[in-house]
Amino acid sequence: MNSKSLASAVGAALALLSLTSTTCALAQERGPVHLSGLINDYSPANPLISGSPYEMHGQWSMDVDPARGTADFSADMTMSGYGTTNGVLDATKGGAGAHTHHVKLTNAKIIWNMTGCPSYSTSPPKMGFQFTDTVTLMTGNGNNAPFETTPPSSTLQICVLGGDDIQYSIPNANITMVFGGPAGTKHFGQQAIHGVVRDVSRSPFEDRR
Repeated sequence: MNSKSLASAVGAALALLSLTSTTCALAQERGPVHLSGLINDYSPANPLISGSPYEMHGQWSMDVDPARGTADFSADMTMSGYGTTNGVLDATKGGAGAHTHHVKLTNAKIIWNMTGCPSYSTSPPKMGFQFTDTVTLMTGNGNNAPFETTPPSSTLQICVLGGDDIQYSIPNANITMVFGGPAGTKHFGQQAIHGVVRDVSRSPFEDRR
């Protein structure tokens, strides 16, 4: 990983960041940045997770404050499993056990590299940033999720990854979610859940500063 840790996908919304004092000073001149996108993936069958495998679809949003080095993240997801035929999972019988989840993680400390993020077998990302913290909200159909503790104790790792900051490349292109704690072991699985970045722009919170 070189000194570029995070690059803007829209003009100069995000400066190139590094761990040097000069670059950090430049970052403080930038306002918060808002990212958003979609989640589309599935969890593998797991005998320890009731109803698996699941299809997962949803949308997510994120506010990154480069000056403070923190991020707020939220995701709204739908999940559904498969029916069975003669006791065997049948992919033609989708929609079983359909339900929703709302997930939030606030004021998480950003790490300006992608060390420890999920790997890609083809076209591996060149750069990225990440954060991991305990979720502040984890619902199931609007209630506290049945697998979650009160208050929540599940953790969530978010990685935003992409290509180089050059022409014909998008620095912020992919997102992965990896759950730990009850959410990972009892429901989502501990594998990476994949999504795409659709938009990077100045955060609406910048106007309030």
